[in-house]
Amino acid sequence: MSNEYAAYTEKMKKTIEAVRSEFASVRAGRANPAVLDKILIEYYGTPTPIQQVGAVSSPDPRTLTIQPWDASCLKLIEKAIQQSDLGINPQNDGKVIRLTFPQLTEERRRELVRQVHKYAEEGKVAIRNIRRVAMEDFKEKKKKAEITEDDLKTCEKDMQKYTDDYIKELENLTAKKEKELFEV
Repeated sequence: MSNEYAAYTEKMKKTIEAVRSEFASVRAGRANPAVLDKILIEYYGTPTPIQQVGAVSSPDPRTLTIQPWDASCLKLIEKAIQQSDLGINPQNDGKVIRLTFPQLTEERRRELVRQVHKYAEEGKVAIRNIRRVAMEDFKEKKKKAEITEDDLKTCEKDMQKYTDDYIKELENLTAKKEKELFEV
């Protein structure tokens, strides 16, 4: 029976990873290169992540520097950051782009916490949808007499346990991210 669950639990794990990457893109008070993950530039006609066109480093806790390998994309990177929802104005010195992260205000922290909760809720909905699909599949197997009524009950109970476990993991990640937003 555990093979029956593998596909569903794998999807649940991927949902957790997707939410984890969403959380990484929410900036806390310190500079984190992951905030640039979703920002793309038009590089020779192809949307390209900033990390693929230059070196991103963090010389101090509040600063990120982006040094493109091709100087012609400095303006593209600067423009992409300005148009993103990052809320930071890049400084371009002709060789390197600097992003200085200001201290978070109380209001901005609350905004970020709301954003984190929204991502977490979307993750929970996705996990519950995976459970629903699994239950429908098991009921279909029961209809076709591939599994017994007892097997169906066991599957329902097991899928609920997996769902509860993954939602609990999501809640732990959310609490950790929330704490991170307020400790700086």
